Amino acid sequence: MIKKLFIPLRFKILVSLLLLITVIVGVITFTMTNLFHKDKTTYINDLISTNTIHTARESYSLLLNYQERIQTITRVAYDTGVSQDEKSRMLNEFFEDFPEMIGITFYENGVGQVSLFDELSLTSVGLTKEDLDASRAQNPRPPPDLEPGKVFIRNSTFSEALPIMTMAIGTTVPGPASDLVLEAVIRTDRLISVVSRSEIFEGFILEPGGGLLVHKEPQRISDRDSTSWVPDSKALPEGSGLAATFEYVVDGTEMIGGFTRVGVGDLIVGVQIPRAAAFLSAKALFNNLIFVSFIILLTATVFSLIWSYRLTRPLVSLTEAARDVGRGDFEIKLIPTSRDEIGDLTQSVNQMAHELGEREKALEETQAALIQSEKMSAFGQLSAGIAHEVKNPLAGILGYTQLSLKKMEDDPVVYKNLKIIEQETRRCNSIIENLMKFARQDKPELRPLAVNDVIEDSIVLVDHQMGISQITLEKNLAEGLPEIRGDSNQLIQVFMNLMINAQQAMDGQPGTITVTSGSSNAGVVEVRIADTGPGMPEEVSRKIFEPFFTTKAAGKGTGLGLAVTYGIIKDHGGNIRVKSEPGEGATFIITLPVTVSGIYREEAPSDPPADMKAGEETSSRVHEEDQPGEGASPQRPEAGTEEG
Repeated sequence: MIKKLFIPLRFKILVSLLLLITVIVGVITFTMTNLFHKDKTTYINDLISTNTIHTARESYSLLLNYQERIQTITRVAYDTGVSQDEKSRMLNEFFEDFPEMIGITFYENGVGQVSLFDELSLTSVGLTKEDLDASRAQNPRPPPDLEPGKVFIRNSTFSEALPIMTMAIGTTVPGPASDLVLEAVIRTDRLISVVSRSEIFEGFILEPGGGLLVHKEPQRISDRDSTSWVPDSKALPEGSGLAATFEYVVDGTEMIGGFTRVGVGDLIVGVQIPRAAAFLSAKALFNNLIFVSFIILLTATVFSLIWSYRLTRPLVSLTEAARDVGRGDFEIKLIPTSRDEIGDLTQSVNQMAHELGEREKALEETQAALIQSEKMSAFGQLSAGIAHEVKNPLAGILGYTQLSLKKMEDDPVVYKNLKIIEQETRRCNSIIENLMKFARQDKPELRPLAVNDVIEDSIVLVDHQMGISQITLEKNLAEGLPEIRGDSNQLIQVFMNLMINAQQAMDGQPGTITVTSGSSNAGVVEVRIADTGPGMPEEVSRKIFEPFFTTKAAGKGTGLGLAVTYGIIKDHGGNIRVKSEPGEGATFIITLPVTVSGIYREEAPSDPPADMKAGEETSSRVHEEDQPGEGASPQRPEAGTEEG
C-alpha cells in the first residue's frame, strides 16, 4: 500500500493563503494596469493631437506671414507709381526685414524675368548663387499656370548647412503680365524651431506626396528620407483644429503619431513619439505594481508562516499530548493559548487526561480490591477448613467436660471450673459455626429469617475487633419482630460492613456503635446502625453509595463496600439511607420487607416504641448476659468490606 505524503497543516494554510493573495493581487494588478493603459492611451492620443494642432497653427501663421510678405514684394515690384530707385531701396529693406528669404524670382507666363538673391545669407553658410541655381534646376519647378491665390511649397534643401524650401504663389497684377508666379527661396529655420519645440515629441512638416519639408534633423531633410509610413492624406480630417492619431512602425520601432492639415500648400504637420516612450510611465507603474505585489506576497508569506505556526502549534501540542495519553501518561497539563475552539479542545484534552488518570487509579484500586477479595475468599476457605478441624477437638473437650461434671458435683471448685470450660467451649463452638456459615460461598438463597438472629451473628463476628478499637457496641433489639425473607450470609455482610465502617470512621478514637431493630409498620422491619463518629457533609452523603467513591486515604478503601451493601439491600427488596451531619455521627437506616405471612415470634405492638420514633435507642452492653468470668475472649476473625 502506497503511503500518503504527509503535508503539515501550516504548509497547507501557507499555500492556500499565498494562492488567494496571488489571485487577488494579480486581478487587482491586471485591472489597474488595463485601466491605466486605456487611460494612458487616451491621454497620449489627446496630447499628441493637441501638440499636432498647436504645431499646425503656428506653422500656418508663419507660412501665411511668408505669403503676405511675398505678395507685398510683388505689389512693390509692379507698382508703376514708384520709381526704380525707390523700388531698389524698398526691396533692400525688404530683404533686411525678411532675413529668412534668400532669393525671389518673378515668372511671367512661365518665363523668369527677374531674380533677386541675398548673397550675404549664401556666403555666410559657404554657398554661392551658382550653387543655388544648380539646386533650383534639379528641384521640381512650380507650374507656370499656378492659379492666383494658390501656394506651391516644396523642399529645396541641397546642403545641411542651409535648410530651405521653395514657396511659389500665383497672383495677378495690372498690366500686360496679368498672370504672375512669384517663386521665393526661404530658409526653414523658424519652421524647424516650431516643430522642434517639444522635447518629448518629434515634430515634422510633410510636403504633398509625403516628402519631408521640415524636421529638426537637417540631414534627413537634405536626404529626403522616405516617409512611406505616413498615412494617406485622405484619412485626415478636413478643416483646421482637427487631428487624427495613428499607430505605425518606423524602422522597426512602434510609433504613435498625430497628423493634421496646415491649410497652406497642402502641407501636413505630424507629431510622433515612440510607443515605448509614450507608455514609459505605464511601464514604470506596472513595474511598481509588480514590486508592490512582490512585497505583499513576501509580507503575506511571513505573516502566513507566523499565523500558521501560532494556529498549528496548539495542535502539535495536542498531538503530543494524545500520544502521551496513549502511552499511559495522564499527568499532562496543557495551557490554552487562545479563546476559541482550539482552546476548548485543549481544556477538553486536559479534562480527558485527568478523568482517564482517575479511572486508571480507580481501576488499579479495583484490581487491588479484587485481588484482596480473592485473598479473602481463599482465607475464608482456609478458615472454614481450620474451623472444621478445630470443631472436632472442641466437641471432644465438650463431651469429656460434661462427663466430668457429672462426677465432680461433690467438689464445688472443680465443678465450677468445669462449668466454665463447658461454657467457653460452647462459646468457641458457636463462633466457629458462625465463621463457617459466613465463609461458606453458597448461592444466595432467600428464606424466612429472624433479623435479630442475623444481627446477633454479625455482632459475634466483629465484637472482638470493636473491643480492641475501644468501641462500645450497644444493641437495642425489639422483640417479636416479624420474619423477613433473605440470605443470612449476605445480610451478615451488610451489618458487618456498616459496623466496621463506623469503627474505621472513628479513626482509633473511643466511641459507641448502636444497633437498633424495630418495625414502623406491619410491612417492614427497620434496622438502624448509628455511631458517634465525625459524621459527614451533605455532598458526601449524597455520593456515599456510588461505586468507587471513597473519602479514605489511598490504600485504605476501594469505594465498593457501601455500593455492595446497597446492592444487597436492593436485591432483598429493601432500602438503605443515611442521616448525618458533620460532628454528629452517622445513622444508616435499613428497611426490609417482612414475609408474606408476617408471623411474630411473640406479641408485639404494631407501633414502634416512643423512643424508636424519636430516634433514641436504649443501650445495653453486648456482654452483660454472656460474659465469661475470667480469662480473655477467644480470638475472632475479622471480616467485612470497607466503606468507600
